[in-house]
Amino acid sequence: MLNTTIKSSIDRLWDKFWSGGISNPLTAIEQISYLLFMKRLDQLDLKKKLDAEFTGESYKSYFSGENEVMRWSHFRHMEGGEMLTHIQTKVFPFLKTLNSSNSAFAKHMGNAVFIISKPSLVVEAVNIIDEIFEEISNQESKGQGFQDTQGDVYEYLLSEITSAGKLGQFRTPRHIIQLICELVDPKLGDSICDPACGTGGFLLGAYQHILTQYTSKEHQITDENGLTRGTVGDKLTDERQWSQLKEKTFYGYDMDDSMVRIGLMNLMMHGISIPNIEQKDTLSKKYDEDNYFDVIMANPPFKGSIDKGDINESLSLPTTKTELLFINRIIKSLKIGGRAGMIVPDGVLFGSSNAHKMARKMLLNDCELQGVISLPSGVFKPYAGVSTAILLFVKGGETEKVWFYDMKADGFSLDDKRTKIADNDIPDIVEKWKHRKEQAGNNRSNKFFSVDKNEIEKNNYDLAISRYKTNDYVQIKYKDPKTLLNNIELLENEIIQGLSDLKKQVI
Repeated sequence: MLNTTIKSSIDRLWDKFWSGGISNPLTAIEQISYLLFMKRLDQLDLKKKLDAEFTGESYKSYFSGENEVMRWSHFRHMEGGEMLTHIQTKVFPFLKTLNSSNSAFAKHMGNAVFIISKPSLVVEAVNIIDEIFEEISNQESKGQGFQDTQGDVYEYLLSEITSAGKLGQFRTPRHIIQLICELVDPKLGDSICDPACGTGGFLLGAYQHILTQYTSKEHQITDENGLTRGTVGDKLTDERQWSQLKEKTFYGYDMDDSMVRIGLMNLMMHGISIPNIEQKDTLSKKYDEDNYFDVIMANPPFKGSIDKGDINESLSLPTTKTELLFINRIIKSLKIGGRAGMIVPDGVLFGSSNAHKMARKMLLNDCELQGVISLPSGVFKPYAGVSTAILLFVKGGETEKVWFYDMKADGFSLDDKRTKIADNDIPDIVEKWKHRKEQAGNNRSNKFFSVDKNEIEKNNYDLAISRYKTNDYVQIKYKDPKTLLNNIELLENEIIQGLSDLKKQVI
């Protein structure tokens, strides 16, 4: 978690951009991302240089030769006007061609614009970002992993995108991403996709989940959500494994070019050197990656509709609703045996339209629908109070039983403040999921239980947990009405007698 010093610095950064005339949150976060990227790129390069000097190995610097002047550490001490001109005319054009002019990053940075035009704003922003990174280093020296803290910084920045929620596009909390990663369990060698990736949170979560699997126990920690984390990856000793992980594993798509740029920078700042993120509507006719991915994890848009003429011909559901079409899209994009974890609004689970029923049949008949986890309605606050669920399925499997879990708490208050609390079902969900086939009994008054596919079919393919969960009612025994009336009469007499005694004392 971020300390108050870092939060205060980020708040000041927002204030500076607001007062500097950049008030649109998405525009501000994009411009801040460019500066954060410049800073982090310099740090990563210097670290590689020191590591190479220590090991004697060679390394390829981003800043070799004439590009040395592009470093943050070179221009951060310049006077305001000189610094702004240097960034506008040299550093930013340099960033736009990073990883070669043919890379996905360079492609999407092609029409990017550095719009900070005030020397005072760029100086203040550079100074505040230096403060933030200095405090991150202080936390790192106390045992907090750099990537964790930097991720918190980025999430705190992204939380200021007040336009989030439009068309159902809002950030997925990191601990919910971690939960889905634990349940889907992406592995090294998997091709991993998010067809509505936004800032790349699921792809980053998958990367850190895989790193944890290859981090020695002495470098692992148990985080505040009760999950094991490790970002060292010291067991990955073959450079080919690192190359596979960082260059040929993660694929993301989003309709918004700004979000694509932010997602690319987010993943690159976390060590994924060549992320494959493209601007593309995966529901449209332009998308053709069917039967391609081993793992898909996503929180696709809930509220949108797509023009009927634009819908990809391979999608068979008779609807324009994106929350249903993305179920169809994810199933089509998975390889046979590929696994998925996706968040859907509750309406998908019990909607009565023909398209809703067909989507649920698709999950049960074309896949092994393994689990449905009901999330409390406050998980996405302050963006939305919508009730949601996690669907977990494998393409091409056979559904026999569906495992349900009724999450009541996610470790945070379910109001707009979302403050940390003790109640947290996430560790229990992970533990119960691992042993769901071994669980004795099937008490449906518990938080978790399994339901046979046949029973779900008989209930019109309804997947709402409330359809199957039972509640234990304890019969309350009330006193006889005559006894209650007598007690009331006695109390009334005592009150009258007390008032009479009080009057005598006063008079």
